[in-house]
Parts: sequence; structure tokens; C-alpha cells
Amino acid sequence: MDFKDLHFQDEPLLIANVWDVPSAMVAEKLNFQAIGTSSSAIASLLGYQDGEEMSFSELEYIVKRITVNSSLPLSVDLESGYSRNPKEISEHIKSLADLGVAGINIEDSIVNKTRTLLDAETFARALSEVTQILKEEKIEIFINVRTDVFLLGHPTPIQETKRRIKLYEGAGANGIFVPCLEQISDTKEITQSTKLPINVMCMPNLPNFKTLQDIGVKRISMGNFVFDHMYNQFKTVTKDILTQQSFKTLF
Repeated sequence: MDFKDLHFQDEPLLIANVWDVPSAMVAEKLNFQAIGTSSSAIASLLGYQDGEEMSFSELEYIVKRITVNSSLPLSVDLESGYSRNPKEISEHIKSLADLGVAGINIEDSIVNKTRTLLDAETFARALSEVTQILKEEKIEIFINVRTDVFLLGHPTPIQETKRRIKLYEGAGANGIFVPCLEQISDTKEITQSTKLPINVMCMPNLPNFKTLQDIGVKRISMGNFVFDHMYNQFKTVTKDILTQQSFKTLF
């Protein structure tokens, strides 16, 4: 099934967020339908903070290693595009498409000491230019636009999210990602405001997948939470080795 079509199944598309070849291979063995990179996890892996501290070339290298070793459709977290210039963003997307990437996430916030929302109209104009360039060059890739209204605690999050969705839909987005959605009523109102598939992310109070399906969610992702949990487990195991002066905890 085409990656875009996976967003219109009866059940939501569950994305396994990965950060390297071994995590991608685990997802493939578990029969996930698709995988997506976590920019935060990859940044942490390379010793950076999230927010485009790593270079696009470093991201591209890891993406290449994943695509060479996995046959699953891959969506790449492109953060804010690693540029504010639509032509440069388009070049980055084309480079990923050349590697066989099926989709990208691009977000409407940037990190400059702190994370802040970009002006919605300015971002939508840039997005429109990007999607037009890709269309002219016949590059087919799923553009999942992340809006960080809820993540950044906007005072009127539902209204602002719906406003941005309308703008981004007009600019050529294929899907909308709204991290930090948790409430059923909020999520339902947002899914009903657009025909685009809505993506939610792992959160402490996120409803179960069946409930999300019932209220119209089409894509569910894990963010960096599995990565963080794995390294917490690593800390626990290695602490046990130190305490017990033995490797029995491993076996």
C-alpha cells in the first residue's frame, strides 16, 4: 500500500519512531507498516539538543543508513526544514526523496534559545512555495505539517490550530501533526475541522488507539519517548551491574 494510502485506513497508522538502523530493523521485524525518524532522538544520539543544532548532512547520513537497511516506508523529521529559505528546504526534501524517503514532517516553530511559533501566514507562504517546487519537479512525498500550538501552550489552542490547519491545507500539506493533544474533545474537534489526516503523538494522557480511531485520528507516532525510555532502562541495568558487581541482571 502507498504511504499516503496508509493514512486513510480504518485503523490509524501507527508509526514506529526510530533513530538508527537497529531500531528500524526491530520495527520491521515487528511488522510495523511504516517508520519515522525522531529528530530529538537522533540529535541526542549525536550529542546535540533538538532544534536544528545538528546539520542536515548529519541527518541525511543516518537517513541513508536506515533506508539502505529497511524496506519500510520512512518519514523523516525535517524539523523546520534546516533553512528558512523555501528553495533550500525543497533541496533538502529532494535529497531525502532521492534516498527513497516516503514522507517528511516539517514544523511551524523554530528554536532560538527557546522554541517559538513562526508567523502562520509566513510559514504557509513558504510551505506553498516548497510544495509548488516539488510539484513542478514531479517529486511525490507526503508532507506532514506539524503545528506546535498545543506544545507551546498557546492561549487559544483549538482556534489557533484550526486556523493554521486551514492555511497549511491551502499551501499543499498532505497531513497535519498536532503534538501534545490529549483531550478527547479537543482532538475530535480538530479532526472534524479538516479532511486532512490528523497525526497525534505519544503523551501521558493520550487515549488508547481504539478511542483515537473512533474520534477520527489517522496517524499515531511515538516521538522521542521510546528512545528516552530505552536509555532509562540502560541506566537501570548498568546501575544494577555496578551495585551487584555481576552481570546476572543481564541474564
